[in-house]
Amino acid sequence: MPLKRACRKAGPYAFPTPKIFFPDKANKTREIAGDGDRKIGHGRWPRNLISPRIQLKWMPESVSRRRSRSGTESTVSPSRSPENGSENPEIASKGDIEGHSHAGIAQSLGKNRAASPRGSRLPSTTRRELSPEPPSPTKAPNGVEWLPVSRWNRRIPWLWHGFSTRREGVSRAYCPEEAAGELNLGFTPDDDRTNVVRNRELLAEAVSGRSATPILTVRHVHSSALIVGGPDSACSEPGRPLGKGDGLMTDQPGVLLGIQTADCIPVLVADRRRRAVAAFHAGWRGTVKRIVENGIGRMRLEFGSRPEDLVAAIGPGNLVCCYQVGEDVLSEFESQFTYGAGLFREVYDADPVRARYPMMFMNQRAPGHSPMGPSLHVDLVEANRRQLIDAGLRENAIQVVAACTQCHQEMFFSHRGSRGRCGRMLNVIGIKP
Repeated sequence: MPLKRACRKAGPYAFPTPKIFFPDKANKTREIAGDGDRKIGHGRWPRNLISPRIQLKWMPESVSRRRSRSGTESTVSPSRSPENGSENPEIASKGDIEGHSHAGIAQSLGKNRAASPRGSRLPSTTRRELSPEPPSPTKAPNGVEWLPVSRWNRRIPWLWHGFSTRREGVSRAYCPEEAAGELNLGFTPDDDRTNVVRNRELLAEAVSGRSATPILTVRHVHSSALIVGGPDSACSEPGRPLGKGDGLMTDQPGVLLGIQTADCIPVLVADRRRRAVAAFHAGWRGTVKRIVENGIGRMRLEFGSRPEDLVAAIGPGNLVCCYQVGEDVLSEFESQFTYGAGLFREVYDADPVRARYPMMFMNQRAPGHSPMGPSLHVDLVEANRRQLIDAGLRENAIQVVAACTQCHQEMFFSHRGSRGRCGRMLNVIGIKP
């Protein structure tokens, strides 16, 4: 069928355009009807709702000529009532349509971040902004690299302390074939027990100067259980844990207390006056159960420690840049701490490949091609620092050895970063004999 004949048969308004109804049904025909207006359904369509270019292109030739000749005729604005020119809320004006187009999908594609299910009550940032650079480790004469607490070396000469790394050991279970051995200090299924025992001797030698210095450990269960090491603790079998718990404390000289970590936060505490030490393993469950705050209270009962005499150090762990959790963890913290909500951040994906080549991932994103939504992250370092302050410690008595285990897996073992297959670090503290 020729195009002219098809258009003449279909009519000038055969376009899928929304219907418009006027409140004054009695006068609508007299006021807006004109040449070329045709009745479709229950209403009439003003001719100025279709642009002149579309009208001339698609309307039949006779109608197009009449519209061209009568182009100077006045027409009634569709956004005003034909009776008194007042605003009609049922008819959108051209300005309204343009305003909605600027506020719609065309502007929001790839420019606005996805809405958070938690609204805007939590601060938002990216991982790169939250990830600090790790401090430079100390290398012992036997080659072991570890992180000391800088303030303690100068002010507390009777104290042994340090946070281990994964570098320089005899284990080969978690390193490439061509790489040197690693310092795995946990009895894991993938590593040989003799290698772990040797690694612990290397760490004890690096920190205390003697490879025979015993290291006391516990089996971590993510709780608030505490174990006090007595005079007979050093006589236990090497490598055998003293029991189940997440905190160790002692006033016995000549031994090292060790807390194993691979993402959780280690906290070391020392009493400068009473010469007592403690070590705590603070995952998010232990933090919610106030493992550090309860540990300070236990030191006051066991050794007579006073909070103003205590110093503390928070070691490497999975920092807020990488510690992603769910809404249930947020609820747990909010139910236990008045400052619970302030420990959380909404972190956006900062993948450099996605940032540089966003078009490569457009078809893999949510409908509307919106950016990746934020994930909920918790700051366990700040949570345990607040617990130490609530327990009575001064703010300047707390030092943070900031290093993210997941961001820097070349230096630390990370349970989350390696999806569960990794070694363990040991964070030790002790009293010189």
